[in-house]
Amino acid sequence: MPSALPLADPAPADGLLPASVADGVNDRNFGVYLHVPFCRVRCGYCDFNTYTSDELRGAKRTDYAGQAIAEVALAGSVLSGLPHRDVSTVFFGGGTPTMLPATDLAAMLAAVSNTWSLAPGAEVTTEANPDSVDAAYLLELAAAGFTRVSFGMQSAVPHVLATLERTHDPARVPLVVEWAREAGLDVSLDLIYGTPGESLDDWRASLEHAIAQRPDHISAYALIVEDGTKLARQIRRGEVAQPDDDLQADMYELADRLLADAGYEWYEVSNWAKRTEPVATDTVADPITGGESAEDLAEHRSRHNLAYWQGHDWWGIGPGAHSHVGGVRWWNVKHPAAYAERMLAGVSPAAGRETLDAETRRVERVLLGSRIREGIAVRELTASGRTAVAGLIAEELVDPRAAIRGTIELTLKGRLLADLVVRRLLAED
Repeated sequence: MPSALPLADPAPADGLLPASVADGVNDRNFGVYLHVPFCRVRCGYCDFNTYTSDELRGAKRTDYAGQAIAEVALAGSVLSGLPHRDVSTVFFGGGTPTMLPATDLAAMLAAVSNTWSLAPGAEVTTEANPDSVDAAYLLELAAAGFTRVSFGMQSAVPHVLATLERTHDPARVPLVVEWAREAGLDVSLDLIYGTPGESLDDWRASLEHAIAQRPDHISAYALIVEDGTKLARQIRRGEVAQPDDDLQADMYELADRLLADAGYEWYEVSNWAKRTEPVATDTVADPITGGESAEDLAEHRSRHNLAYWQGHDWWGIGPGAHSHVGGVRWWNVKHPAAYAERMLAGVSPAAGRETLDAETRRVERVLLGSRIREGIAVRELTASGRTAVAGLIAEELVDPRAAIRGTIELTLKGRLLADLVVRRLLAED
């Protein structure tokens, strides 16, 4: 049976990287991702690398912060030969990072800061479930240097949350948002649409509930049924319906309209940031949107996620975490017990890695860059890709004014069909 793992080179036990990663290093930002793989329950739709207490096989949550700090030290040693870069962004994801004590998250952040130092104004985010934090916890995070919290709201409708197997009460969302605000944290709310049994009116209710909290940032992701999940098995057995593509398209259009009306601008296909008030009276309107320029939205965008989409560098800490530095990509062993063994032995937890050639890096720039508001340069395309642009404009998938300026930017219709656009742009000569 073929392996599900990417084709890769062996990862050296010392984690050392080839000298080539130094090429252009000062042109790339550096971020750190810390994966906390623990969840109280496993949601039926989730295929992330997460573990409930009965799946840990001897690994202990109480030991995890120390193990992650050990990998931070390893990363600092491996990267010590490169020019120093402050850390621009830190992101704690999961799993549910806030299942750990706030003191553990603070210690992990302190290790990052002590190893590289945080850039002035660095963005430091943790994901959290609405039922996994209280006011005191959020105050402790803010005091430790966190600047942002992303709550997994998903829906405001009880029967939708039940299908997703989310455990929080929708009434708790306003409370945690208020507590985060009082702690001085920026707030993002994550939503999922297209859950089996969710109507367009259900989705409208969730959007309106999220908007009413006035978060700085909202993510809205279409539910994808991943092989191997409980939800996929339920659909296969006919217990719940397959998500409806046409309904999901209607939901996306509704989200974009309501969010725009509420003062949010899309900056990536599934992400919207609150518009900021112009600082100067002579602010120039964006020639495409007629509103603020992309730079005016930067304050509330997820800068960490943008670094992924723009091909910058990051080191992923923890079981199953992926990293990318200078065209070298690697991924850690997945299970917390295997990760703990590697860290106890003082060797790299990397399971495999690959060095991306120039063409692969170009393809990834097109694949990821086309999803963000600024788009990609036409010069990134092959001759066949450039030839496809005229047809994409004719089908109203790509903005013609941007194309004249030499960039490929998606229209609303193009965002709905982003995968199709990318396939056309990457057509072989």
